[in-house]
Amino acid sequence: MRDLAILTFVTLDGVMQSPSMAEEDPDNGFAQGGWAAPFWEETMPRVAATAMAAPYDILFGRKTYEIFAGHWPNAPKSDQSDQLNQAQKHVVTSRPDSLTWQNSHPITGNVVEAIRELKRQDGPLLQVHGSAHLIQTLLANDLIDEFRLWTFPVVVGTGKRLFGTGTKPVVLAHVRSETLGNGVVGQTLRCA
Repeated sequence: MRDLAILTFVTLDGVMQSPSMAEEDPDNGFAQGGWAAPFWEETMPRVAATAMAAPYDILFGRKTYEIFAGHWPNAPKSDQSDQLNQAQKHVVTSRPDSLTWQNSHPITGNVVEAIRELKRQDGPLLQVHGSAHLIQTLLANDLIDEFRLWTFPVVVGTGKRLFGTGTKPVVLAHVRSETLGNGVVGQTLRCA
């Protein structure tokens, strides 16, 4: 049995949409893309050290998979690119034949049961990167064991939220937290 953890960047008002670049995810006219980029230099080394150091497999929604697959296979060689390229990637998709990034495996059909089966298997942590719509399914079906949240001192007003409308109440246990000099707060929280 292995755990499933959410690794995500959020604004103070809970938006997780398009943290890196304006063109990353403009769904619904979202014009605030790139809100986290001014904080990357100090934040990303801490994210790598605290949330990405141990081996993990990745669980993606299709849109986030396409964003990552469009960058990481051709990114300059680094510990992070090696880890992401070598990881097993499980992708919720209706187009399984179009997964071209190495070690990519489609999840089709009954997504909830397929993810439960992945969790029952031996292996490293399953870590979700981005994937706002997928996270809503995971929340609704009690499939999340841990949140690895990085909250940025930014308010954007609208956009895809980590905890969408209708999210079930849950109690979280504090595991660790830290505040960076740039105001970004990293927290690890376990579902009780």
